Amino acid sequence: MIIKDKVLQNVTSPTAKAGQKQEQDVAFYLRRAFKNHSQVFVLNDYKFSFNDETAQIDHLIVYPYGFILIESKSITGEVKVNNLSEWSRSYNSKWSGMASPIKQVELQQKLFREFLYDNKESILSKLFGIKQQSFGKRCWDNLCVVSSNAIIDRESMPTDISNHLVKTEFLVDKVNEVMKLRPAIVIALNPFDTRPAFNDEELTSIIDFLLLKIGVKDVDETQLEPVLAKVTNLKCKKCGEESNYTAQHGRYGRYGRYGYFINCSECNTNTTMKMLCVSCNSNNTKVAKKRETYTLNCLDCSEQLTLI
Repeated sequence: MIIKDKVLQNVTSPTAKAGQKQEQDVAFYLRRAFKNHSQVFVLNDYKFSFNDETAQIDHLIVYPYGFILIESKSITGEVKVNNLSEWSRSYNSKWSGMASPIKQVELQQKLFREFLYDNKESILSKLFGIKQQSFGKRCWDNLCVVSSNAIIDRESMPTDISNHLVKTEFLVDKVNEVMKLRPAIVIALNPFDTRPAFNDEELTSIIDFLLLKIGVKDVDETQLEPVLAKVTNLKCKKCGEESNYTAQHGRYGRYGRYGYFINCSECNTNTTMKMLCVSCNSNNTKVAKKRETYTLNCLDCSEQLTLI
Protein backbone atom coordinates (compact mmCIF):
# COMPACT_ATOMS: atom_id res chain seq x y z
CA MET A 1 0.00 0.00 0.00
CA ILE A 2 1.08 3.55 -0.65
CA ILE A 3 1.95 5.24 2.64
CA LYS A 4 3.48 8.43 1.21
CA ASP A 5 3.07 9.97 -2.23
CA LYS A 6 5.64 12.12 -3.98
CA VAL A 7 5.17 15.84 -3.45
CA LEU A 8 5.50 17.56 -6.83
CA GLN A 9 7.81 20.57 -6.98
CA ASN A 10 7.48 23.63 -9.20
CA VAL A 11 10.60 22.94 -11.24
CA THR A 12 11.57 24.83 -14.41
CA SER A 13 14.82 23.39 -15.77
CA PRO A 14 14.54 20.59 -18.35
CA THR A 15 16.80 18.35 -16.24
CA ALA A 16 14.71 18.82 -13.10
CA LYS A 17 11.49 18.26 -15.03
CA ALA A 18 12.84 15.03 -16.52
CA GLY A 19 14.00 13.82 -13.11
CA GLN A 20 10.63 14.53 -11.53
CA LYS A 21 8.82 12.84 -14.42
CA GLN A 22 10.95 9.72 -13.92
CA GLU A 23 10.11 9.62 -10.20
CA GLN A 24 6.41 10.01 -11.09
CA ASP A 25 6.65 7.11 -13.55
CA VAL A 26 8.26 4.86 -10.95
CA ALA A 27 5.67 5.86 -8.34
CA PHE A 28 2.92 5.04 -10.87
CA TYR A 29 4.17 1.47 -11.39
CA LEU A 30 4.59 0.94 -7.65
CA ARG A 31 1.05 2.20 -7.03
CA ARG A 32 -0.44 -0.07 -9.68
CA ALA A 33 1.32 -3.09 -8.21
CA PHE A 34 1.12 -2.53 -4.46
CA LYS A 35 -1.64 -0.05 -3.58
CA ASN A 36 -3.84 -2.88 -2.26
CA HIS A 37 -1.04 -5.12 -0.96
CA SER A 38 -1.29 -5.69 2.79
CA GLN A 39 2.38 -6.62 3.24
CA VAL A 40 4.15 -4.08 1.03
CA PHE A 41 4.45 -0.47 2.19
CA VAL A 42 5.69 2.19 -0.24
CA LEU A 43 6.98 5.61 0.76
CA ASN A 44 7.81 7.86 -2.18
CA ASP A 45 10.20 10.79 -1.81
CA TYR A 46 11.14 10.00 1.79
CA LYS A 47 13.47 12.59 3.31
CA PHE A 48 14.95 12.21 6.78
CA SER A 49 17.75 13.63 8.90
CA PHE A 50 20.06 11.82 11.28
CA ASN A 51 23.37 12.64 12.95
CA ASP A 52 23.54 16.07 11.24
CA GLU A 53 23.09 14.51 7.81
CA THR A 54 20.08 14.51 5.50
CA ALA A 55 19.13 11.93 2.87
CA GLN A 56 16.30 11.74 0.37
CA ILE A 57 15.19 8.28 -0.77
CA ASP A 58 13.28 8.41 -4.06
CA HIS A 59 11.24 5.30 -3.21
CA LEU A 60 11.37 3.20 -0.06
CA ILE A 61 9.70 -0.20 0.27
CA VAL A 62 9.13 -1.81 3.67
CA TYR A 63 7.98 -5.44 3.68
CA PRO A 64 8.05 -8.34 6.17
CA TYR A 65 11.60 -9.41 5.35
CA GLY A 66 13.27 -6.02 5.10
CA PHE A 67 13.76 -2.90 3.01
CA ILE A 68 14.31 -1.93 -0.61
CA LEU A 69 15.70 1.51 -1.51
CA ILE A 70 15.08 2.67 -5.07
CA GLU A 71 16.93 5.46 -6.87
CA SER A 72 15.26 6.94 -9.97
CA LYS A 73 17.38 8.30 -12.82
CA SER A 74 16.18 9.99 -15.98
CA ILE A 75 18.45 8.64 -18.69
CA THR A 76 17.11 8.86 -22.24
CA GLY A 77 20.31 7.99 -24.11
CA GLU A 78 22.74 5.15 -23.59
CA VAL A 79 24.37 4.22 -20.29
CA LYS A 80 27.58 2.28 -19.78
CA VAL A 81 29.54 1.14 -16.72
CA ASN A 82 33.15 -0.02 -17.04
CA ASN A 83 34.93 -2.67 -14.98
CA LEU A 84 35.92 -0.02 -12.42
CA SER A 85 32.21 0.75 -11.83
CA GLU A 86 32.56 4.18 -13.48
CA TRP A 87 29.40 5.40 -15.17
CA SER A 88 28.99 7.28 -18.44
CA ARG A 89 25.97 8.34 -20.46
CA SER A 90 25.24 9.69 -23.92
CA TYR A 91 23.08 12.69 -24.76
CA ASN A 92 22.66 13.99 -28.30
CA SER A 93 25.45 11.62 -29.38
CA LYS A 94 27.89 13.11 -26.85
CA TRP A 95 29.32 11.06 -24.00
CA SER A 96 30.03 12.31 -20.50
CA GLY A 97 30.76 10.80 -17.13
CA MET A 98 28.13 10.72 -14.39
CA ALA A 99 28.02 9.97 -10.68
CA SER A 100 27.12 6.39 -9.83
CA PRO A 101 23.48 6.20 -8.69
CA ILE A 102 24.31 2.83 -7.12
CA LYS A 103 26.89 4.49 -4.86
CA GLN A 104 24.39 7.21 -4.09
CA VAL A 105 21.70 4.81 -2.91
CA GLU A 106 24.29 2.83 -0.94
CA LEU A 107 25.11 5.97 1.04
CA GLN A 108 21.39 6.55 1.62
CA GLN A 109 21.01 2.99 2.85
CA LYS A 110 23.94 3.34 5.25
CA LEU A 111 22.44 6.45 6.87
CA PHE A 112 18.95 4.90 6.90
CA ARG A 113 20.23 1.79 8.67
CA GLU A 114 21.99 3.91 11.28
CA PHE A 115 18.76 5.90 11.63
CA LEU A 116 16.75 2.74 12.39
CA TYR A 117 19.42 1.14 14.61
CA ASP A 118 19.57 4.25 16.76
CA ASN A 119 15.81 4.01 17.35
CA LYS A 120 15.37 0.23 17.39
CA GLU A 121 14.35 0.05 21.06
CA SER A 122 11.34 2.27 20.45
CA ILE A 123 10.42 0.70 17.09
CA LEU A 124 10.54 -3.06 17.52
CA SER A 125 8.18 -4.85 19.83
CA LYS A 126 8.90 -7.23 22.70
CA LEU A 127 7.12 -10.55 22.78
CA PHE A 128 7.11 -12.62 25.95
CA GLY A 129 9.88 -10.43 27.30
CA ILE A 130 12.34 -11.50 24.58
CA LYS A 131 13.61 -8.84 22.19
CA GLN A 132 12.98 -9.77 18.60
CA GLN A 133 15.80 -9.76 16.05
CA SER A 134 16.94 -6.27 15.16
CA PHE A 135 17.44 -4.76 11.70
CA GLY A 136 20.83 -6.33 11.00
CA LYS A 137 19.65 -9.72 9.73
CA ARG A 138 16.84 -8.32 7.61
CA CYS A 139 17.07 -8.13 3.84
CA TRP A 140 18.58 -4.86 2.59
CA ASP A 141 18.43 -4.25 -1.16
CA ASN A 142 19.06 -1.32 -3.47
CA LEU A 143 17.83 -0.76 -7.02
CA CYS A 144 18.46 1.91 -9.63
CA VAL A 145 15.64 2.55 -12.10
CA VAL A 146 16.33 4.33 -15.39
CA SER A 147 13.93 5.57 -18.04
CA SER A 148 12.26 2.91 -20.17
CA ASN A 149 13.67 4.45 -23.37
CA ALA A 150 17.27 4.26 -22.13
CA ILE A 151 19.74 1.93 -23.82
CA ILE A 152 21.69 -0.16 -21.31
CA ASP A 153 24.96 -1.70 -22.43
CA ARG A 154 25.03 -4.80 -20.25
CA GLU A 155 27.77 -6.68 -22.13
CA SER A 156 30.63 -4.76 -20.53
CA MET A 157 28.79 -3.90 -17.34
CA PRO A 158 29.87 -5.60 -14.06
CA THR A 159 27.33 -8.25 -13.10
CA ASP A 160 26.68 -6.88 -9.62
CA ILE A 161 25.73 -3.49 -11.09
CA SER A 162 23.64 -4.99 -13.88
CA ASN A 163 21.66 -6.95 -11.28
CA HIS A 164 20.71 -3.71 -9.52
CA LEU A 165 19.89 -1.72 -12.67
CA VAL A 166 16.43 -1.98 -14.22
CA LYS A 167 14.19 -0.06 -16.59
CA THR A 168 11.01 1.48 -15.20
CA GLU A 169 8.65 -0.92 -16.97
CA PHE A 170 10.38 -3.95 -15.42
CA LEU A 171 10.70 -2.54 -11.90
CA VAL A 172 7.76 -4.39 -10.35
CA ASP A 173 9.02 -7.73 -11.67
CA LYS A 174 12.41 -7.00 -10.11
CA VAL A 175 10.90 -5.93 -6.78
CA ASN A 176 8.83 -9.11 -6.59
CA GLU A 177 11.94 -11.14 -7.42
CA VAL A 178 13.83 -9.46 -4.59
CA MET A 179 11.04 -9.75 -1.99
CA LYS A 180 10.14 -13.39 -2.69
CA LEU A 181 6.80 -13.04 -0.91
CA ARG A 182 4.84 -16.29 -0.77
CA PRO A 183 1.54 -17.44 0.76
CA ALA A 184 1.78 -18.50 4.40
CA ILE A 185 1.11 -22.15 3.60
CA VAL A 186 4.00 -22.20 1.10
CA ILE A 187 6.32 -20.62 3.66
CA ALA A 188 5.31 -23.20 6.27
CA LEU A 189 6.17 -26.02 3.88
CA ASN A 190 9.50 -24.50 2.85
CA PRO A 191 12.16 -25.11 5.54
CA PHE A 192 14.86 -23.49 3.40
CA ASP A 193 13.48 -19.95 3.66
CA THR A 194 14.97 -18.93 7.00
CA ARG A 195 14.66 -15.17 6.59
CA PRO A 196 13.55 -13.47 9.84
CA ALA A 197 10.31 -11.55 9.30
CA PHE A 198 8.70 -8.57 10.96
CA ASN A 199 5.30 -9.37 12.43
CA ASP A 200 2.28 -7.12 11.80
CA GLU A 201 2.85 -5.15 14.99
CA GLU A 202 6.47 -4.47 14.11
CA LEU A 203 5.60 -3.41 10.56
CA THR A 204 3.01 -1.00 11.89
CA SER A 205 5.51 0.36 14.41
CA ILE A 206 8.14 0.90 11.70
CA ILE A 207 5.72 2.79 9.46
CA ASP A 208 4.44 4.88 12.36
CA PHE A 209 8.02 5.79 13.25
CA LEU A 210 8.95 6.73 9.67
CA LEU A 211 5.89 8.93 9.30
CA LEU A 212 6.48 10.54 12.69
CA LYS A 213 10.02 11.50 11.71
CA ILE A 214 9.02 13.30 8.52
CA GLY A 215 9.41 17.03 9.06
CA VAL A 216 6.02 18.67 8.43
CA LYS A 217 5.53 22.37 9.00
CA ASP A 218 2.63 23.34 11.22
CA VAL A 219 -0.39 24.60 9.31
CA ASP A 220 -1.72 28.03 10.17
CA GLU A 221 -4.89 27.43 12.20
CA THR A 222 -6.74 30.07 10.15
CA GLN A 223 -6.25 27.92 7.07
CA LEU A 224 -8.30 25.17 8.74
CA GLU A 225 -11.44 27.25 9.23
CA PRO A 226 -12.94 26.50 5.78
CA VAL A 227 -12.23 22.82 6.39
CA LEU A 228 -13.90 22.78 9.80
CA ALA A 229 -17.07 24.15 8.24
CA LYS A 230 -17.45 21.01 6.16
CA VAL A 231 -17.99 18.20 8.63
CA THR A 232 -19.21 14.71 7.88
CA ASN A 233 -20.19 12.04 10.38
CA LEU A 234 -18.44 8.74 10.09
CA LYS A 235 -20.48 5.68 10.89
CA CYS A 236 -19.84 2.02 11.49
CA LYS A 237 -20.13 -0.01 8.31
CA LYS A 238 -21.80 -2.88 10.20
CA CYS A 239 -24.30 -1.39 12.65
CA GLY A 240 -24.46 2.23 11.49
CA GLU A 241 -23.34 3.73 14.83
CA GLU A 242 -22.43 7.42 14.24
CA SER A 243 -20.91 8.59 17.52
CA ASN A 244 -19.88 5.79 19.89
CA TYR A 245 -16.53 4.88 18.37
CA THR A 246 -12.81 5.61 18.77
CA ALA A 247 -10.34 6.78 16.14
CA GLN A 248 -7.35 4.48 15.63
CA HIS A 249 -4.35 4.06 13.35
CA GLY A 250 -2.87 0.84 11.95
CA ARG A 251 -4.40 -2.20 10.28
CA TYR A 252 -8.18 -2.17 10.41
CA GLY A 253 -8.71 -5.83 9.61
CA ARG A 254 -6.85 -9.11 9.67
CA TYR A 255 -5.73 -8.51 6.11
CA GLY A 256 -6.86 -4.89 5.99
CA ARG A 257 -5.08 -1.82 4.80
CA TYR A 258 -2.81 0.33 6.85
CA GLY A 259 -4.33 3.71 7.77
CA TYR A 260 -6.78 5.61 9.95
CA PHE A 261 -10.04 3.94 10.96
CA ILE A 262 -12.76 3.99 13.61
CA ASN A 263 -13.48 1.13 15.98
CA CYS A 264 -17.16 0.85 16.88
CA SER A 265 -17.77 0.55 20.63
CA GLU A 266 -21.15 -1.10 19.99
CA CYS A 267 -20.13 -4.01 17.74
CA ASN A 268 -16.31 -3.79 17.75
CA THR A 269 -16.18 -3.43 13.95
CA ASN A 270 -13.39 -1.46 12.26
CA THR A 271 -14.33 0.99 9.50
CA THR A 272 -11.81 2.89 7.40
CA MET A 273 -11.95 6.70 7.41
CA LYS A 274 -10.95 6.76 3.74
CA MET A 275 -13.91 7.49 1.49
CA LEU A 276 -14.81 9.06 -1.85
CA CYS A 277 -14.33 12.79 -2.23
CA VAL A 278 -17.64 14.61 -1.63
CA SER A 279 -16.83 17.16 -4.35
CA CYS A 280 -15.52 15.14 -7.31
CA ASN A 281 -16.34 11.58 -6.18
CA SER A 282 -12.70 10.57 -6.65
CA ASN A 283 -11.25 7.61 -4.76
CA ASN A 284 -7.81 9.23 -4.83
CA THR A 285 -8.08 10.49 -1.25
CA LYS A 286 -5.94 10.33 1.88
CA VAL A 287 -6.73 10.79 5.56
CA ALA A 288 -4.50 13.09 7.62
CA LYS A 289 -4.37 13.79 11.36
CA LYS A 290 -3.46 17.08 13.05
CA ARG A 291 -3.72 16.96 16.81
CA GLU A 292 -7.20 15.48 17.39
CA THR A 293 -8.66 16.46 14.01
CA TYR A 294 -8.90 14.00 11.11
CA THR A 295 -9.34 15.34 7.58
CA LEU A 296 -10.00 13.70 4.22
CA ASN A 297 -7.85 15.21 1.47
CA CYS A 298 -8.61 14.70 -2.21
CA LEU A 299 -5.47 14.46 -4.34
CA ASP A 300 -7.42 15.20 -7.53
CA CYS A 301 -9.44 18.33 -6.71
CA SER A 302 -7.67 19.41 -3.45
CA GLU A 303 -10.93 19.34 -1.48
CA GLN A 304 -10.53 18.94 2.29
CA LEU A 305 -13.20 17.53 4.57
CA THR A 306 -13.17 17.25 8.33
CA LEU A 307 -14.08 13.73 9.44
CA ILE A 308 -13.80 14.02 13.23
